[in-house]
Amino acid sequence: MNENEKIREIINAELDNAENIWNDVKDEILEKGVRVFCSLNESVEPSKIPGFPFVKSGEGKVGNFSAMVLDIRNSTQHLLQAYSNKTGVSQLQRVLYETTAINTLGLLCVDKYGGAITEFLGDGFLALFETKEKKSVYKVRHCAEECLKYTLEIVNPILKERYNLPDLKIGIGIAYSQAIVTLIGMENHYYPKAIGECVYRASKLSNGSNEILYGDSIKLFWPKTKDGILSFKEKNHKNSEDTKGYIIYKK
Repeated sequence: MNENEKIREIINAELDNAENIWNDVKDEILEKGVRVFCSLNESVEPSKIPGFPFVKSGEGKVGNFSAMVLDIRNSTQHLLQAYSNKTGVSQLQRVLYETTAINTLGLLCVDKYGGAITEFLGDGFLALFETKEKKSVYKVRHCAEECLKYTLEIVNPILKERYNLPDLKIGIGIAYSQAIVTLIGMENHYYPKAIGECVYRASKLSNGSNEILYGDSIKLFWPKTKDGILSFKEKNHKNSEDTKGYIIYKK
């Protein structure tokens, strides 16, 4: 079984599970008319921040990270606007299935390249990669490229086959900086958190349509090699006033 087949098999298994979850809760959802958009956009898992397996209460440490934010474009409309299709998938079902597929893909790709997803959001996720050496950024780039490639080649065909849903479009933002690793919350409700400019910048850069945008910080940190084949090109985007975005291309 090749890598594409393995990814396809795992995503289908997780979508089977998502369907079971929907069947368990749909009567209550439909009966009460509950809107859960806000809860879908909250982080839902405690993080395992790379390089910091244990974080003590009242203590802050500094690490160097590349942050990667993946965002499903127009996810709000997917939830709030009705979509007519033969399979009868509701707006809430659609968001459940789309985020299940994307988050499953994200887990596989991020883990493969040594990062960790620290927050799952209603429309994507935040992943962190410990970046002590310049060459560490290569794995972040490869991870982002695989997330985009497999969204188009595996996730979208699966969602089409199973639920007749239109293709997803995603944006990926990547930035680098130091961050403070600490616990937030209060007693019995502590959550590890990395707080830094890289997270903010990556989030701002994740608004593209099936493209990866890199921040100024990544461009400056990127290893310089003689006769290198990669180059950065500035890309205008809606957050360009406070965050410069770049695409990488081969010369």
